[in-house]
Formats: sequence, structure tokens, C-alpha cells
Amino acid sequence: MDACTLGDLLDVVGGPTLRLHTAPAGCRAPVTEVLLYDGHTPLPRLPGALLLAVGTRAADAGPLLRAAAQAELTGVVVRGADGPVAEAEAHGVALLSVAEDAAWHHVHLLLASAIAARPAAATADLGLGDLFALADAIAAATGGATAVEDPRQRILAYSTVSGQPVDEDRRQGILGRQVPASADNTEQYRRLFAADRPLRLPALTGSDLPRLAMPVRAGGETLGSVWVVDGGSLAPDAEDTLAQGATTAALLLLRARAARELARHRGSDLLRRLLDGTAPDPATAAARLGVDGPARAAAFVLDSAASVPDAERTALRLLDVVRLQCEARYGRHACVLLDGVVYAVLPGPGERHRKLAEDIVARAGQALRVPVRAALGEVVPGAAGLPGSRADADLVLRVLDARLPVATVDEVRPRVTLLRLAEVMGEHRELNAGAWRRVLAYDAEHGTEYARTLVCWFDAGCDMAGAARLLAVHPNTCRYRLRQLQQHAGVDLDDPDERLLLWLQLRALAGLSSATP
Repeated sequence: MDACTLGDLLDVVGGPTLRLHTAPAGCRAPVTEVLLYDGHTPLPRLPGALLLAVGTRAADAGPLLRAAAQAELTGVVVRGADGPVAEAEAHGVALLSVAEDAAWHHVHLLLASAIAARPAAATADLGLGDLFALADAIAAATGGATAVEDPRQRILAYSTVSGQPVDEDRRQGILGRQVPASADNTEQYRRLFAADRPLRLPALTGSDLPRLAMPVRAGGETLGSVWVVDGGSLAPDAEDTLAQGATTAALLLLRARAARELARHRGSDLLRRLLDGTAPDPATAAARLGVDGPARAAAFVLDSAASVPDAERTALRLLDVVRLQCEARYGRHACVLLDGVVYAVLPGPGERHRKLAEDIVARAGQALRVPVRAALGEVVPGAAGLPGSRADADLVLRVLDARLPVATVDEVRPRVTLLRLAEVMGEHRELNAGAWRRVLAYDAEHGTEYARTLVCWFDAGCDMAGAARLLAVHPNTCRYRLRQLQQHAGVDLDDPDERLLLWLQLRALAGLSSATP
């Protein structure tokens, strides 16, 4: 198991519970154990340990930081938020803090449990080493080359015992990590997965060898199968050995699944922190997620106008579709479901991101039978910019519809800018006051169309003929309306600043445009 790092610990226990103030050696510094400070004994030399500053005020922790550096400890945890950051950096020791009212015994238990529970780094392959060892053990005991497969006939592990006969099907399967497909193969798997004991299967062709196979199950669920090549010299108890091996394989596959699920959960939580800007070290978090360099946030959501009987369950299925498509494109990939929106980080400069989003929307729509929308934020140079890219994607989601189910922020920049501008203007009295309210009030009282006439005139570049075409009236009618407007609403259309403000307020706050009926 790889050593736990400071970054790993913050991923699990970070946020309001444990706060990082400085890490001179970086978040990849190892954390091996947690110590409670005892002022009556010198600090033991324990490289990588984390010291809880029991009985020491945060502001007075300077000497303790110096002693921790001499003992090669990774860091010191103080209680309160006013620790000596400068001294920690000078001594090369990480400084962390917990709340003033935190109980030290509870902090110790929490951190020690997080360190002990950390899974191995290679979570995607966790358990495969044990499966390869099991395949070798079964091969040695039965006398036949052995392979372990998942339910989709993908080869997870295979034996390497020398001198055992193999055929071309085995060679091709190992090379491609997938059993070659054929109608005869399909029939054999049908028979195998209906069996509850080792099954002897004949050779499929004259050049192939027979097989002894056993399904791998746990609680009635088929997890895969184990296959032994029968070269004519299998051990007399090969069937019993294979049955026992299948039981062990079930345990290993369940353990590997649990590790993958834990890794996915950790990856999702890390991605959430990266996107909401609370990751202690964004660059390290992004690297741990396989993102290094330019990237953008992508958001996928079910069409709010569609009728979805079980929206929560359907959103989880959307998460699976997005994750599967991203993993097929980028390998191991973290996605997260937040408030009904599935987020993913797409690495790279972005030329192919829109095509991937379109593919996901099409596949998800077919699989879920619900329209799906996808929004792509701006491509940012590094992990620190991803919260802004996510904010872009959230804005884009608000302007998507059936005519535009997928869009990048650059494609709808004017619309999202006006949307955001409307929000800002609506929150400030000085930005939403002015003549536009008088224009709308006059229209409402007298049944006139002065507000729309103004917007069409603005949209036409203050050209009277152009405004008249948009309004489908004579230019003289348009000219008359504008004169009346200035008289009744007190609008000065000769002032370019007032024209600009009127246009912004009528477009952003009133939602009017030349296309408004």
C-alpha cells in the first residue's frame, strides 16, 4: 500500500474539520501516523508523522514547529486559526488547524482512521495482482493454463506457469484481453452461466483444446468465470480445485469492486472540491484526477421540461453514462452529481470536447429516454481556473433548449453575459432605476408600444427605416412614436449614454428584443 500523503488526508478529512495553512514540502509529503504531543518527553524521530499540539496555544507553537522539523515530522496540527505560518514555512513543516472546540482525542481518532483506511494508489487495478496469483495457483494445482474473466468475457488475469499447453484462442484472448467472439462461444457461455458446478466444454475447432470452466458467483450475482485449458493431463481433482478457486475469485472480485467504488467516491469528492474551489491544492487534486494542463468543466442535465417519473434515479443513470463515455475517451475519470447536474472535467485544449458532449447527449437520450442538455465552460490553463469554468457551464445550462441542446460558453457568450448582467443589475437599485421604468409604465397604462419601438430602433443601429422594418410599420410611425416617447416619458434620445443604458435595461431587465412579439 502506498504511503498516505498530506493531500490524501485533506481529501478525506479536509474542509471545515481540518484546515491547511501552509505545506512547505507540498501536499505530497507522506503522513505515516498521528501523535499526541506530550510536553514532558522529547519528540521521537518519526519521519512522516503528524503531531497534534495538545496543551499548546496556536500562537505559541513556534518552538514545537522547530522540534517537529528536527524530528522529521511532516506537520503540526494546532487548535484555532492563528498559528505561526511564517515559522512553519521557515522550518519546512506543514501547519494545519482544527476548530477551537475540537476534542483532541476525537481529532486523533479521525485522522488515524483516515490514514489507516487509505486504499492503494492504483485503485483501477486493485485486486488484479491477487487474481493473477490465483490463476497461477489454479493452473499449478489443476495442470492446465488458467484465465479469469468478467461477465463480458474480458480477461482479468491469466496464469504464467511454464510448460502448460495452450491454443490460439487463449493467445488471442490474452493479447486483446478479450475472448474472441463467435456463435459457438456464445452458446458455451450460456451453458456455463446456467451451471452451478465445474463444466467440461469441448473444443470449438480442430486446432483448439477443450476447457474446464466454472462460473464465479456471489449472492446469486454472476461476477465472472474461471477457465482451465484441458491439454489431456488435468489432475484427478481438477474440478474440486477449480470450484474452490472460483470461490476465492469471488472474494477477490468483490474486494476489487469495493476498492473501485471507494476510489470513485473519493474521486467524486475530490472533483467536487476542485469545482467549488475548496480543494487545498488544486494542482495536486487535478493531477490525482488525471488532469494536467488546460481543461474545462462540462455539465450535463436532464431536460427540465421533460416528464421524468424518478428524476433522482434517472440522474444517477446519467452519471453512469457520462462516466462511461469519459472513461472510454480519457481512461480513469471522475464525474460527480451535484444538485441534479453531472459535472466532468475534460482535459486538453478543447477541439474535441463539443463532439464528445454531443455523443454523450445522444447516447444518454437514447438510454434514458429523456432529452439531455450539455454545457461546456471556458477552457482554462490550469486547475485553479476550473471553478470559473464550472460557473460558465452553469450559466450556459440556463440558455439551452431543444433547439440548442449542446453549447460552449463562447457560442452563447452574448446571451449568458446579458443573463448575468440582468442578475447584477437586478441586485443593485442604482443599476435598475431610470427612464426604462417610466417607458414600461406608460405602455402599460396607455396600451402603447414605445418600449418595443425603442428596442427595435436600438437593434437597428438607431436607423429609422431599419426599426420600421422590424416593427412592420411605416418609418413615419416609428418617428412619431419616438417623439411622443420623449415627451411623455422624459427620455433624452440625443444622449448616447442614456440610449446605451436604456437598451441594456430594456434588454436585460425587461427581456425585450426586436424579436419580442
